[in-house]
Amino acid sequence: MLGSTSIKSITEDPQQTLPATVTSHDLSGDTSVTVTSTERVLGLDMSGSIAATIVGLGFADTLVGRDVSSTFAEVEDLPVVTSSGHSINNESIIALRPTLVITDGSVGPVDVVLQMRDAGIPVVFVNDTPGFAGVSQLATQVAAAFGAPETGAMLAESLQADITAKVAEIAAIAPQEEGEKLRMLFLYLRGGSGIYYLFGKESGANDIINGLGGIDVATEIGWTGMQPMTDEAVIAARPDLILVMTSGLESAGGVQGLLDSKVAIAQTPAGINERFVDMNSGQVLGFGPRTASVLDALARAVYAPAG
Repeated sequence: MLGSTSIKSITEDPQQTLPATVTSHDLSGDTSVTVTSTERVLGLDMSGSIAATIVGLGFADTLVGRDVSSTFAEVEDLPVVTSSGHSINNESIIALRPTLVITDGSVGPVDVVLQMRDAGIPVVFVNDTPGFAGVSQLATQVAAAFGAPETGAMLAESLQADITAKVAEIAAIAPQEEGEKLRMLFLYLRGGSGIYYLFGKESGANDIINGLGGIDVATEIGWTGMQPMTDEAVIAARPDLILVMTSGLESAGGVQGLLDSKVAIAQTPAGINERFVDMNSGQVLGFGPRTASVLDALARAVYAPAG
């Protein structure tokens, strides 16, 4: 887990120019949205990345609510407006009287979000590409909605530099020979619901695994995005280590419960050696200001588990 849940802002006094007109990328196509006030803001997505980026830009004091995945220190006392299933509570949002909502469409239903827009609340949809490249993309888009493009560029550059430096630091301790690199798999599970997905290329999990100096075996066997797990795929992948979300592992009854219920996983090297690394769902694939710290924490768990 991360040593600290706080997010460092790139500046304490970000400069704004409002009104700001930006492009919103919703499902119906690109539209122009004019933002006149950032006094009361909601940043909502499945991973908590948007709210984290708002804090990273120096606008933490504008946030009036949070999604269930935003668990960092700067927002932990704010009211939650999404459920554990990432569904928006429309009444809770309206009650907060937001002057701006920024989202990526990963929480919904989207119709509820669009209803807020129709009610006169400025809603900006951003493109949130999973992976390292999406970190700077998100910083610049969110900053544009705040009328602070210079701060967005500064944050984007800083975060990418941090990620690059951390990947290089990990590469210095990770095995380099192909036969020695750890074969890793990212498994999304909800044991009580019988939901098991493998995350492959373009899911963001591949960037994490590559950043850890491992071999992303889901991508190796040709899987893209998130797809239902099959016994054949897991056995063919032969992972040495499996990455999971903490809540998902708990829902399966922990490591032993997962191995007892999924014989195919138990037969892999990761299962035989009980080699699993778990992290909070709001951190592990939340690409944003904490990405370098996430890599650092995961690398310590992978390569120095007793440290």
